Amino acid sequence: MNRRQAYEAAERRRSLTIAGISTVVVILAIMFLVPLAPGWPQVKASFFDGAVFADTFPTLLKAFMIDVMIFAWSVPIILVLGLAIALARGAQAPALFPLRIFGAVYVDVFRGVPVVLTIYLIGFGVPGLGLPRPWNSPYIWGTVALVLTYSAYVAEVLRSGIESIHASQRNAAICLGLNERDTMRYVILPQAIRRVVPANMNMLVALQKDVALLSFIGPVEILRQAGIYKSLLANFTPYVVAAVIFLLVTVPATRYADYLLNRDRNARS
Repeated sequence: MNRRQAYEAAERRRSLTIAGISTVVVILAIMFLVPLAPGWPQVKASFFDGAVFADTFPTLLKAFMIDVMIFAWSVPIILVLGLAIALARGAQAPALFPLRIFGAVYVDVFRGVPVVLTIYLIGFGVPGLGLPRPWNSPYIWGTVALVLTYSAYVAEVLRSGIESIHASQRNAAICLGLNERDTMRYVILPQAIRRVVPANMNMLVALQKDVALLSFIGPVEILRQAGIYKSLLANFTPYVVAAVIFLLVTVPATRYADYLLNRDRNARS
């Protein structure tokens, strides 16, 4: 190890030591100062009741599986629709100009309206048309609302990836004899999709959390089940249980998205 490497290693150790000490100080301050608040006994009884936590955890975990199922069948549809919208927005042929307009309007509308408002409008509006079962199911129309909203965001992420590919690669592919369709399929899209994987991972983490918003239109998933327990037990601990279950899923996913972002950043540097 030369002097430069030894200096950098010492600086890393110093930074880690300072970060560790400051973290411990903050945690100890929270542990000692929060219980000194005058309302802490009531808050502890209302939000951190161990018996309620243990009793409600299994049922809430089972209800969370509904969120997972809605997430699982929404993701493929969002990716396919998002790609279609991204390609429509990037269409260059004059005859496809209406598609470009449609893509722009679609993205503007569904990125501009809050997701919870879209869920309300579609989840209550469409079943109000008097559709027969199962087409009046809140699961179906709640999923449609999520797909419409998140496909607009994913479309913009994919479009940014497509536009990040240098024009010389497109020109080179055409010079080699590929038509526009094959150039997009074999040259542009594989690179563009790889570049936007980290950004789309963050979108999927947000989608996993927003699935809970469907509880507003009827499905008894984890948030609605926690609300039922809160009313029955007159205690907010079920909401804490729901938060813990979400964290068990979203924190690893977020860390993985950060890892992908860092890897992509290092590869570009």
